[in-house]
Amino acid sequence: MNARKRVIGIALLTALSVVGDSMLFIVLPIYWEDFGLTAVWQIGVLLSVNRFVRLPINPLIGLFYKHFQLRTGLYIAVFLAISTTFSYGVVKEFWLLFFMRALWGVAWSLLRLGGYLTVIEFTEQMNRGKFVGLYNGLWGLGGLVGMLGGGLLVDQTSLFFVTTLFALLGLLAIPMVVLFVPVSQPNTEIKPTTGTKVNGFSTYIWLVLATGFTMGFVVFGLFASTLSQLINNNYSNEWTIMEFTVGAATIAGIIQAIRWGWDPFIASAIGRRLDIASSQIRILYIPLLGGGLLLLILGFLQSIILLIVSLLLFQLMSTLFVTTTDTLATNTAGNSSNSIKVITAHTIVIDVGAAVGPFMSYVVIQYFNLITVYIMASALMTGLALIWYIYNRYTFKKSYNLI
Repeated sequence: MNARKRVIGIALLTALSVVGDSMLFIVLPIYWEDFGLTAVWQIGVLLSVNRFVRLPINPLIGLFYKHFQLRTGLYIAVFLAISTTFSYGVVKEFWLLFFMRALWGVAWSLLRLGGYLTVIEFTEQMNRGKFVGLYNGLWGLGGLVGMLGGGLLVDQTSLFFVTTLFALLGLLAIPMVVLFVPVSQPNTEIKPTTGTKVNGFSTYIWLVLATGFTMGFVVFGLFASTLSQLINNNYSNEWTIMEFTVGAATIAGIIQAIRWGWDPFIASAIGRRLDIASSQIRILYIPLLGGGLLLLILGFLQSIILLIVSLLLFQLMSTLFVTTTDTLATNTAGNSSNSIKVITAHTIVIDVGAAVGPFMSYVVIQYFNLITVYIMASALMTGLALIWYIYNRYTFKKSYNLI
């Protein structure tokens, strides 16, 4: 089976597995009492715990894939994804939900690291950006279904109906494991690629990891967990279309889903552009500075129409940010003497950021307000752009020819 089919297969079975988790980011901040929660801070904990669990789990998953088949890990991941998704509609106790979110963290580690290793193993630096974009774009379709479908259906039906439906949808991932994942143990010795070999964690690698942390913190953590609340704060009169109530959860789901819908096309196109770019760092400046400015604007907007337009622009920046960051990381891993160590570190820092994002956001909201959260995120992205500029100007050109 060629690289394209393998990447597509793993991306699609990942998409089926993430539907329930994606739904939770839209539904939980608004319907948190229906989940049996008693305090706002519990929202942040539940949206973060799966990321914290992955911090110690990710290195173990790397070892797991050295000794066991990729197919075995993905079977476990799919089973856990189905079980946890169903539990969200029947469990009404915070600590039980806490445990199920922790199990989902294990499932995502198995899925994500397996996908990264597939991309690294079967691609070269000259086409890796294209396949990173394809992989991210396709598994993001699960986010489209979860956020759009979850937000719309929960507004119209019930939480139990939606979680049961999404759990049944996850069953489709089981035959996909058989069809697309090889029986043989994956080759963890990644073939050499062109470019300078990097032994150990250089300053450049640490900057790539810092970028991964920021991406996880802002895109997958802070923004994803506060989007529905941001809309709810500016959405006083509910719209009705053909007798359907368009609530804040529905709008948030649509906005997130639009991004996941365009990702298979835009992310892949961005990846191809990155493959031929003379400097991938210069492209990285665009989402860091543009996204930072938009976050600052989002915190102060009061018009729902202007807010929706700005949110869509930020989603475009998010696609560029995620694709560029993952391309930098996989290229760095491909040029490293220990690719699994580098890509495992990349998954860890993303998870740290994605875990800290929701937790810190709701702590800040508890004591300050949502505007403060977005100012904080804007400062983080702008500051990282400045650090990359200083490094790229005075150090990088003298030391590396990777980008």
